[in-house]
This record gives sequence, C-alpha cells and structure tokens, in this order.
Amino acid sequence: MPADPDVLSAPLVVSFPFTRSLGPVQSAFLTGLRERIVLGVRTEAGKVLVPPVEYDPDTAAELSELVEVAATGTVTTWAWNPAPRPGQPLATPFAWVLVRPDGADTALLHALDAPGPDRVRTGMRVRVRWAAQRDGAITDIACFEPCEGTEGTDDTANTGHGPAALEPRPHDGVFADPVTGIVTPARLDYTYTPGRAQTAWLDALADRRTVGERCPSCAQVYVPPRGACPTCGVATTERVEVGPRGTVTTYCVVNIKAKNLDIEVPYVYAHIALDGAGLALHGRIAGIPCDQVRMGLRVEPVWADGARYPDHYRPSGEPDADYDTYKELL
Repeated sequence: MPADPDVLSAPLVVSFPFTRSLGPVQSAFLTGLRERIVLGVRTEAGKVLVPPVEYDPDTAAELSELVEVAATGTVTTWAWNPAPRPGQPLATPFAWVLVRPDGADTALLHALDAPGPDRVRTGMRVRVRWAAQRDGAITDIACFEPCEGTEGTDDTANTGHGPAALEPRPHDGVFADPVTGIVTPARLDYTYTPGRAQTAWLDALADRRTVGERCPSCAQVYVPPRGACPTCGVATTERVEVGPRGTVTTYCVVNIKAKNLDIEVPYVYAHIALDGAGLALHGRIAGIPCDQVRMGLRVEPVWADGARYPDHYRPSGEPDADYDTYKELL
C-alpha cells in the first residue's frame, strides 16, 4: 500500500554513550584481549564459560577462577550477513558465528571473515584475527578466520573438545594497567512515521496550536493524540484544540546537567495539564525560581522563533488552580 502523502515521516537518530564499570572478572577478560589472551571462568561444576561471567548461571554462585583458553575454536552455528551495517565488525559480507574456543564449554558470538556462505559450516575450525590496535574491548578481536587443520565433527561442535582442543590453563587475571571501565556508543537510526493522528498534532504545533482527539465513548481528550483510545479501544477522529494555558500537576527539580543540552541547572521539568486535555504532557518551567514552582501553578507556553514545540512554560499570572480540578490528572 503506498504511503499517505499527508502523513509525516522523518529520519531519526537515538545516540548515547553507554558507560559501565568492570568487576575483576570482566576487567581481566577485556584486558586479556588487549594482550591477545582469551580468558574464561570455571564454574563449581568444572565448566569453562567464555565470555566469563561473574555468577554461575546454574547456581548463582560467585565465580572468580579464571583460565586461559585457546585462540582457536569450532563454529557451533552461524548465519550469513550479506549487507553489513555501519559499525559492524566487517565492511564486506560476513558470517555471524558462535565459536566455542578450544578448552571452553560455551560459545562466543563474533564475526567470521569468509568469502561466501558456501565456505561456512558448522564444525569448521577457526581462529582469532587480532585487531592491529587493541584497547581492551571485544573489538580487540577483529573477527575470526578459517584456519587449516582437521575439521570438527558434529560431536566436537557440541562438546567444544575438537582435535585442536587445549586444556584450559589457570590464570591469575593480573595485568599491568588493567581496563576498569568501558564506554560503548549506542546508536539507533530509523525512520519515524507518526501516523494520521500525530501528523495532525504536529501540523497544528507548526501554527502554535495544540490539538488532541476526543474518544467518542469516554470523552477523554488525548494530547498528543494516539489515533485510538487506550481505555475504550475505539478510534478517535474528533479533533479538539486545547490550551494554550495549563496547570502544573506535578514536577521535579533537575540538578544534573545533560550532555549537549544548553540548559543551566537547576531547572524544573513538569507534567502540565493543558486546559481541555484529559492527561498531562511534559514541559520545562522557566521564568520563576525553582523553589516557587508548585502543584496547581497556572502556566502558558513560550515559543522560540521557528520552533515546532514550546521552548518552555512560564507563569501566566492567574491564581493557582484548585486541587480538585486536576487531581485526576496526577
């Protein structure tokens, strides 16, 4: 079905750095990769888990006995990726593989550099191709590559002990300058299509108006409109203009400055019930000291030049709203 030309769509990107600290097990694993060493952890039952985890998945016991396994292994399963996306391990078509390193009882997910899907199979022998520059991250393994030697059988693929298998060796996990934390960029690119109801809402905002839709059953006015009432399950088509003024129903004071956000802290972020709306929306409160913002405060929008949304809300100068008029919107 062709897209409705009157419905908006736009490419959007969600991107942020994911930061985590590492305990002794993960720190040793990533630092080991930097030093071209693959480490696993042994469970109470004697299984060797690669990548290592801090707690036994069967018993929840804390794990700390590190062992070194081989940089060779056996493919246990795979899937071909004909069109790599930006940020993936290889820019040319490759296979996603689960590789059970020799000496391990579990498999590691990574990329296999192979000329085509006809050259990949369960049971094939592979080895690590190390990155030229290693910083203590999973990307220190650039990918896996096929290696010469006897192929594993279905049995070796299931047990991890193929013809090139090595007994895991104890490792103390001690390295000079250990990796103690990682920052991983997370990014999602997608095209957003808001649909009929929210397209009308966005078009109205361009004219500095706020439009919702009324449920024909319960008469609730939804802003932003959703196209259907989530309570009654019926379509909403009657458009209702609300606001522009509203009432602060509840709020919080933000004291932590967000990266790339040009707003000085502290500031107030509030739920605002626009006049005529059946639920509150989010908005920043400005033009008043933080300690004077309160539930029931009457506010009005302030628009920046060329903006599609109100930049913030400020006190309208009206008396505070009575609690009974907004208590159902908390």
